[in-house]
Amino acid sequence: MNKITNYFRESYHELVHKVSWPTWRELQSSTMIVLIATIIITLMVWGMDSASHLVLSQYYKLFQ
Repeated sequence: MNKITNYFRESYHELVHKVSWPTWRELQSSTMIVLIATIIITLMVWGMDSASHLVLSQYYKLFQ
């Protein structure tokens, strides 16, 4: 039981004293970067999906 208590005590100490947490502005900036990257990647995947759908539709029409 002493090992578990010691583990939680050391974990708390590390989180409070050794971890450098981002500031509110840094957190907002990182969030915006992730949001923009997500939108760009989503649009790229949507574009590739639409293009492949168009190509495959034309290909299947050849054999009907």
